[in-house]
Amino acid sequence: MRRPSRQRWALRAHFLLELTAALLMVAGCAHRTLITQSPTNAPTPCGASRPARSPSRSTPSGAPPVTERRPAIAGQYVEEGVASWYGDPFNGRRAANGEIYDMYQFTAAHRTLPFNSIVRVTNLATGKQTQVRITDRGPFVANRIIDLSLSAARAIDMVGPGTAEVRLEVIGGTTNPTAGFFGVQVGAFLQEQNADKLRDRLAERFAPATVVTFDSPNGTFYRVRVGRVTSEEAATQLAAQLHDETQSTAFVIRIDP
Repeated sequence: MRRPSRQRWALRAHFLLELTAALLMVAGCAHRTLITQSPTNAPTPCGASRPARSPSRSTPSGAPPVTERRPAIAGQYVEEGVASWYGDPFNGRRAANGEIYDMYQFTAAHRTLPFNSIVRVTNLATGKQTQVRITDRGPFVANRIIDLSLSAARAIDMVGPGTAEVRLEVIGGTTNPTAGFFGVQVGAFLQEQNADKLRDRLAERFAPATVVTFDSPNGTFYRVRVGRVTSEEAATQLAAQLHDETQSTAFVIRIDP
């Protein structure tokens, strides 16, 4: 009688040990799930590993919300050079696309990109980025490629320095940035007769040549524009010829409708 009793007690003790171990495993799994659960992440199943979290990219302070990148329009447009910014006294004046310029909006001036192009601007020194819509023409200063609004300049930390080396990427818009008509601006005069003289001289070899009036905060300027070609490359070649002819800075520009 003692042997069966000992066997029963041994079996009962073994059963209790297995039951205790199973309960400890379940309790341990439930404890891990509770610790790893957070409002933004689903609980990790017991026995499964949590995938590594992808690094997040922060939006620069003051920048507009960053949306998912859309494919660049046919013939991806990327450009690097010096950016500047403009505010007063241009704020509140009419931009080249007809809108009233607001330096607190995320807009910019570019000489050749179509109006309403969406451009990502990256400060190459800091890596900070912002997105702007092209609404104006300029800058008409040598060695600069874009004029940012005050808010856009703040977003990439270039208000204080005034300029910065940047990369431009067209990420949206309705028009192919490489399509359209291009010409060259070869002078801007306060005296209309001086602009007329240069236009008449250049029209003999580089027709068409026109004078375009620009009402600036510093007075009315008369800009001489020459040529009408179907590619920016052809306009660049024309600009080199005009520079040799006039000994003045020549800017390639888009001829807007």
